[in-house]
Amino acid sequence: MILYPNAKINIGLKVIEKRPDGFHNLETFFFPIELTDILEIVESEETTLSLYGISLEGRQEDNLCIRAYELLSKDFKLPPVEIHLFKRIPPGAGLGGGSSDAAHALIALNKLFCLHLSHETLAEYAARLGSDCPFFIYSKRLNTEEGEGMLAEGRGEILTPFTIPQLKGIKIKTVVPPVFVSTAEAYGGVAPQKPQISLKELLIRPIEEWKEAITNDFERTVFEKHPQIGEHKMALYSQKALYASMSGSGSAVFGLFRQ
Repeated sequence: MILYPNAKINIGLKVIEKRPDGFHNLETFFFPIELTDILEIVESEETTLSLYGISLEGRQEDNLCIRAYELLSKDFKLPPVEIHLFKRIPPGAGLGGGSSDAAHALIALNKLFCLHLSHETLAEYAARLGSDCPFFIYSKRLNTEEGEGMLAEGRGEILTPFTIPQLKGIKIKTVVPPVFVSTAEAYGGVAPQKPQISLKELLIRPIEEWKEAITNDFERTVFEKHPQIGEHKMALYSQKALYASMSGSGSAVFGLFRQ
């Protein structure tokens, strides 16, 4: 079973409030992009994880693909598997690579062992692995050529399909500076605040108006600590991007261009 976990960008990201459980409620728009990892899962005599491509730090048992397997195995007593993961999505970039790997591992295991779990049930499992993991359960079903993505609320797990027709025919250029930004670092400098105008209302405006209207709350703190990320964003505008922003908690930035 081979799948291609895709990356995403965030168009707009507002941190609204801190929750009693320590997480934050936010508002953002997830949009899939073409960059993918490569994930293969096959039944085996023992469970192993082999990593290729971009190196990952940390213990293998903490890898989200292993955690996805263990999560399903608790309920369904899965046989051992070999997991092969070729990393092409940079970690710590705000592109959702680890979350996508986890979600696609759930999808692969569901198919491989004929568990017959619905997308909704898989999304519930995914939410236990990470806040933006549920989005990647649905991401391959979205028609990005028509501007289909998802509005995300709560921790990022409350999803509503949303189409931005203005994205039709738009080229996305992504730049990943060689900087790792931890999510905790990004949240550390943000003062939560409820926006006066919802992101949904802003996204229906012409893309040319987004520069002044749609922001990522993490940018100020992250750019202060890592100014080269902000420089890459401004470089995209100098290349005539209609809109440019940092994705998630960084370090990746992206620009939207007319074809």
